Amino acid sequence: MIIEPRMRGFICLTAHPDGCEQNVKNQIEYIKSKGAINGAKKVLVIGASTGFGLASRISSAFGSYASTIGVFFEKPPSEGKTASPGWYNSAAFEKEAHKAGLYAKSINGDAFSDEVKKQTIDMIKADLGQIDLVIYSLASPVRLDPKTGVLHRSTLKPIGEKFTNKTVDFHSGKVSEISIEPAQGDDIENTVKVMGGEDWTMWMDALKAENLLADGATTVAYSYIGPSLTEAVYRKGTIGRAKDHLEATAFTITDSFADINGKAYVSVNKALVTQASSAIPVIPLYISLLYKIMKEEGIHEGCIEQIQRLYAERLFSGKEIATDEKGRIRIDDWEMRQDVQDKIAKLWQEATTENLAEIGDLEGYRKDFHNLFGFGFDGVDYKADANEMVAIESI
Repeated sequence: MIIEPRMRGFICLTAHPDGCEQNVKNQIEYIKSKGAINGAKKVLVIGASTGFGLASRISSAFGSYASTIGVFFEKPPSEGKTASPGWYNSAAFEKEAHKAGLYAKSINGDAFSDEVKKQTIDMIKADLGQIDLVIYSLASPVRLDPKTGVLHRSTLKPIGEKFTNKTVDFHSGKVSEISIEPAQGDDIENTVKVMGGEDWTMWMDALKAENLLADGATTVAYSYIGPSLTEAVYRKGTIGRAKDHLEATAFTITDSFADINGKAYVSVNKALVTQASSAIPVIPLYISLLYKIMKEEGIHEGCIEQIQRLYAERLFSGKEIATDEKGRIRIDDWEMRQDVQDKIAKLWQEATTENLAEIGDLEGYRKDFHNLFGFGFDGVDYKADANEMVAIESI
């Protein structure tokens, strides 16, 4: 079938299997170009199919020759209907990993559930014995608590008072003002339940109880802080409370790892175009300005560049891992440079529908958004018939 992008708001309803495969191959080539890293050799990535999770799996496999298990929740294809992009990404990853002689297996299901945790545990026992590194990179708007059976929904809201600021429709380029009402009722609690550290703890407790964590094992979860421009709706909003909980969880997991000399970290990463960030008002405008400045400064990074730097310069550098005053790894250091943030603050005041294409990188934002779904890659013939029925070898 001929597959074209079909947009609905901040979601693309289609994904291109050949484009997703090219995306994965491009990331693999980047990792290979940077040389080998003496990193973990047996790696579990929870949330492994897109964004930072996918980049982590690729970096582990092709940077450190690691055996990897990837857990994700993606829609498989059906006749005449494409899979979600993460399905095609994972199929391409496994294909390339197996071609390179690397162990790679995947589990598709709800990572919040006890069933998927047990399935993962059984796979580790059967195939790998123990795990050296666990990456926790889940992004979901809902979570069914396996203990209570309650479905929790996260919200993106400020706390205390209404938030009003600029945003942009990245499809049309229209800059407008948006207002978001403050959190009410159980909004904060539900968001913490979905996006906080409770499930991360459950994963690590389950793995440790089965003696599946090697001595000195490390686990890393991903977070974001961002600038003062977005903090009312992000870091000081409902999502910020969840991130606070996630970051505090790293300390409790580290305490529980004392007997295996293990460690839990939160890595604060850069703002990037993801399906999740595209849904957050204000963020697309911020990212389009950020991209322009970071590209001009020669310090722009995508997911794969960020994770390669995290691995090479922080986690596996052979030196003590540098953290901030709250124990977090700061790989957002280039984004948060004062000169970069000062320029964004100035451009933010100037940004209008008429000048955004000039003062920002809206085209770069759109390209990255299309790339998420496998569109816009050189070397892919988008006018040719594509086979939507791609299988993941281990599933």
